[in-house]
Amino acid sequence: MALPIRSRTTDDLRPASGPRLNVVAFFVLVLPIVAGAVASALQATPIWIIAGAVIGVVMAQSPKIARQWERAIVLRLGRYVGQRGPGLFWIVPFFDAVSAWIDQRVITTSFAAEQTLTSDTVPVNVDAVLFWLVYDPEKAALEVQDYMQAVSWAAQTALRDIIGRTSLTDLLRGRERIEEELQRLIDGRSNPWGVTVQSVEMRDVVIPDSLQDAMSREAQAAREKQARVILGQAEVEIARSFEQAAQAYRDNPTALHLRAMNMLYEGLKQKGALMLVPSSAVESMGMGGLLGAAAMLQQKLTAAGGGGEVK
Repeated sequence: MALPIRSRTTDDLRPASGPRLNVVAFFVLVLPIVAGAVASALQATPIWIIAGAVIGVVMAQSPKIARQWERAIVLRLGRYVGQRGPGLFWIVPFFDAVSAWIDQRVITTSFAAEQTLTSDTVPVNVDAVLFWLVYDPEKAALEVQDYMQAVSWAAQTALRDIIGRTSLTDLLRGRERIEEELQRLIDGRSNPWGVTVQSVEMRDVVIPDSLQDAMSREAQAAREKQARVILGQAEVEIARSFEQAAQAYRDNPTALHLRAMNMLYEGLKQKGALMLVPSSAVESMGMGGLLGAAAMLQQKLTAAGGGGEVK
């Protein structure tokens, strides 16, 4: 049966001196008092109601109720006699005592390591959450004074130990490995107390602001370097494409002329455009007549833009 998850509270370890009222104890207390009151009324003496009250108070100490997720640790004259629960159970008044109520649900405990140096001497603040439960209530009650406080301290010391043996890069990039190692370390320390660790999750790793700026600049420089490398690779691919195009135009003059006409068209689409064509290109591609026609067309476009009508 799956048990619910709850957060850590100060009520998880309840001493026997704190009475827990329940409906069974109430009836056990009331019934002798009522019977004594009836007997006293019939016999016209108060001794029966006094005796009923005493018996009721004594017997009311016997019934106890443990909730589904609780186990009660029972001591008889200071000696452990067993654990009770869940549900209704009875103890011997004045001889038996419930020393602790052990919660067996999954408990979450937050812990942190502040200004702890990594292996490369970088101070960091680390916040983590521990998920654990008590699998042996007897050990949790008898082997350690306060098992909840002990688990919390064990988690903090284990976290500081691991941070001191880990570099900042591994701490930021290898969270899963660190969480598994932290879980094994805490589990090994808490198992003798009847506690098992289910998982550990690191919530946040805070580094100094100056180091954050340095890491940001380093990352930006790496991105710029990668961008320049990609641009260089693109230039190489473009040069290879131009080389292949030159080979194709050399063997096909018609294609070269068509390409030249397309270049002129693209350049003259905008009014007032000025094109500079090397004379060597004019001679090699036979563009003299074509450039003359283009110049005349450009003059017409300019005159039309100035308000004149071209016919």
